[in-house]
Amino acid sequence: MKTIFICLAIAGILAVSCSNRKKQEEPATVDTKTTVLQNIHNRKSVRDFVKRKMVSKDDLTTLVKAGMAAPSAGNKQPWEFVAVSDSAVLNRLSEKWPNNKMLRNAGGAILVCGNSERFFQGEASEFWVQDCSAATQNILLAVEAMQLGAVWTGAYPGTERVKQLQESFNLPETVIPLSLILTGYPDGEQTPKDKWKENYLHWEKW
Repeated sequence: MKTIFICLAIAGILAVSCSNRKKQEEPATVDTKTTVLQNIHNRKSVRDFVKRKMVSKDDLTTLVKAGMAAPSAGNKQPWEFVAVSDSAVLNRLSEKWPNNKMLRNAGGAILVCGNSERFFQGEASEFWVQDCSAATQNILLAVEAMQLGAVWTGAYPGTERVKQLQESFNLPETVIPLSLILTGYPDGEQTPKDKWKENYLHWEKW
């Protein structure tokens, strides 16, 4: 009888041990809803970067992939991207626009463009702006998730800025720059702005 009790006790200990080990090996449950919403609300425009701490090509590729996952009218996917990971290129751009402090310190950049060869015809052609804006926002959210920083600097429809970027990046005539995203590693603490305004929300009618 004593032997039976000992065996049962050992079996119980082993069962508890296996259960604890299984719990340790199982990945923690991720609350996707909370994570996504936190990422959206934590996004902020970062203008101060650790000077020329470069963002890797792999990370820039990950960001562009996020951009290409954006919705697109008629699935036209009119976007084109120019990623900058070379500090010499960033230095050259900062010399061209010396007043752009963000450009002087950034560790990478992504130029988001629209290719007019993939636009709709007629008045629907302007949907490219919405598509490329959605791609830009996707990139900004991916930046936040990767614990980097970024700021959206606009180009289109500013004629002079569009021309400057087309020349600086040697873009074909059919390619129109919408936004230049400057990215890098945040220098100091950065906090998001609370932009929720209940009076901007209307229910059922104005």
